[in-house]
Amino acid sequence: MTLERGTLLHKRYRIVEILGQGGMGSVYRAVDENLGVDVALKENLFTTDEYSRQFRLEAVILANLRHPNLPRVSDHFVVGDQGQYLVMDYIEGEDLRQRMERVGNINEDEAVSIGAAMCDALGYLHTRKPPILHRDLKPGNVKITPDGHIFLVDFGLAKVVQGSQATTTGARAMTPGYSPPEQYGTARTDPRTDIYSLGATLYASLSGIIPEDGLARAMDNAQLTPLRKRNSKVSKRLAAVIEKAMSIDPAERYQMADEFQRALLSSKSKTQQLTGNYIVAPPPPESETPPAAEKPKSKPAGGNGGPPYPPENNGDDKPFTPPKKRRKNNGGGCLLRLLLLSLLILAGYLTWNYMPGAREQMNEWMGLFRPIPVTQLTDIAPSPTDAPTATPEATDEPATQSSAAPTKTPTKAPTSTPTQTATALPENSPMPAATKVGGGFGQFAFVSDRTGIPQIYLSNDNGSEQTVLTNMPNGACQPAWSPDGMRLIFTAPCESRAAKFETSTLYIINADGSGLEPLFEEPSGDFDPAWSPDGKRIAFASWRAGRPSIYAYEFETQTVTLLVESTGNFMESRQPAWSPFNNQIVYVVQKFNVYEIWSMTDTGKGQVQVVYSGGGFFDIQPTWARDGKRILFIQRAIGPSDYWLMEFNMESREIDDGSRLNIGPTPIENVEFSPDGLWLVFESISEKDNRDIFIMQIDGATLTRITLAPGTDFDPTWRPGQ
Repeated sequence: MTLERGTLLHKRYRIVEILGQGGMGSVYRAVDENLGVDVALKENLFTTDEYSRQFRLEAVILANLRHPNLPRVSDHFVVGDQGQYLVMDYIEGEDLRQRMERVGNINEDEAVSIGAAMCDALGYLHTRKPPILHRDLKPGNVKITPDGHIFLVDFGLAKVVQGSQATTTGARAMTPGYSPPEQYGTARTDPRTDIYSLGATLYASLSGIIPEDGLARAMDNAQLTPLRKRNSKVSKRLAAVIEKAMSIDPAERYQMADEFQRALLSSKSKTQQLTGNYIVAPPPPESETPPAAEKPKSKPAGGNGGPPYPPENNGDDKPFTPPKKRRKNNGGGCLLRLLLLSLLILAGYLTWNYMPGAREQMNEWMGLFRPIPVTQLTDIAPSPTDAPTATPEATDEPATQSSAAPTKTPTKAPTSTPTQTATALPENSPMPAATKVGGGFGQFAFVSDRTGIPQIYLSNDNGSEQTVLTNMPNGACQPAWSPDGMRLIFTAPCESRAAKFETSTLYIINADGSGLEPLFEEPSGDFDPAWSPDGKRIAFASWRAGRPSIYAYEFETQTVTLLVESTGNFMESRQPAWSPFNNQIVYVVQKFNVYEIWSMTDTGKGQVQVVYSGGGFFDIQPTWARDGKRILFIQRAIGPSDYWLMEFNMESREIDDGSRLNIGPTPIENVEFSPDGLWLVFESISEKDNRDIFIMQIDGATLTRITLAPGTDFDPTWRPGQ
């Protein structure tokens, strides 16, 4: 549970704000009331013997270090069964990853100064008795203070080397692109491991791209793209120094940190004379950072009442396999290829603009969130024992669905009607079935286009009494329940399952279809709504910053806050999902057409990638288990393919590639846990090639098809409450 602002711990440390959150707990900025200074308070909520030993060893390591480029630990204490706490210097400023996001590629002089400072810190660690390996050096763990001083932080993965044995403080984690091949598996790591990671960090800071993964390079599945091909402004000497540090064979790297440091300083005449106290340009004052909150345009009636410091995993772009080397060819061959390419471009242009349906078909194949051809399900039938009986629904039911924060706009009174008016709606919510499979009301909402355009329906857990709730002229989809199960928030317009939502907005409606209200007065391209477990906020994706980014709306203050800004032409963020404890959000990031799952705190801090499946897979649609310890998500290979159900553990400090669960049908999409956490509801393809809603127990038992009507049924969500 996240500590509230003002909480006093250990009769001494008063919480000021949360700095980040990771797998083991949160990190806070606090005030030491005995000394009147700011400190960083790192938390470990997992009190098993293994985690406790790991955390205490980290405290012992840091408490005995004295170096100008390393933070100091000043205290370590345990609060009952709540957890352990580590008190260390609070390092103000920005990390190197944030600097890269702010200014782009750093210049050579800064790269050399940062590298030299990190070599100082690594040399100190590697020559301790016993030696200490950091093993997690990357841009997010290099801090730059307001006076330009450089710190190496976060020793959560540090290792103390004792003779021929290695004692590890926690799991052997890795960060793809920054970790050398020996850090994967059980190979022995040594000071050259940190030298590789520092080289990769400097490579990324000069190029803006994470280098190809060390393990992939070692297995000949990728080769390192020369740094000067990424950034031609980098000098040949500096590029050669960095690439040597990143050699796959440790024997070919610099063997000691001071050797690497000398090579860095000698690569440029300007830096050859630098000795000690390496500094760089400080980050801008916080007052120059634009605000990220706004007043919304409307409020609905009746609102309900990062990683450990610093972030554990950060990244910009996934490694990719470089293009094959060009073969020598004569001029005629080049002209022929150019002519063929021109003809293909012309044909594509004519097809795209003048052939009926071509654009829609292309969008269908290319879009990540589009239906795709899939294998039929066979022999799907409910268990004769405890599975609910699917009842065919009636066919005569009523039928008619970044930059700075956005500019403030006038609010709209809660009693006003939406621009898309709805016709008569059912007055009462259907009675729940006798057996409430999954807990809650024993009901779920879903979307169906069975009448020609998507609308939201409410159904009992056995498929009976399916009632349409919305009658939006241009469709409605993406329903999400309030925690008490009495209201739904949804997206409209939604003309199809493949909608991009660039002109959509969010609406709230009661569970019986009454009380339709827009969340915002004017459409801003809002979609993917998710209600927080305490009912006080809505997380959602929006086009209002130019590309899909993630925001949070707070009912009490009527403010919209930018949580994740998608920068550049090849990045999008969407599909936020709240943790059951209200303090963390996982979401999907698209980078260069690769989709990844990331995590952040509920205030947008500590943004880290938590699932790494490689460039050949899309990871989408995360959903939390009710205990908050694991997350299910959907994975598909790039190109037309099935969708698979995957799982990863949020308690681990390691970045995870997920485990495929061999339960349920394929394809399987939009999975959600039931209120009691024992069932899953999802969409899949029936034996008749129809997209329908299914439920099953979390072990895959009692697989049952719930919807039977022709048409596309999707976006299921189990109704909580009671």
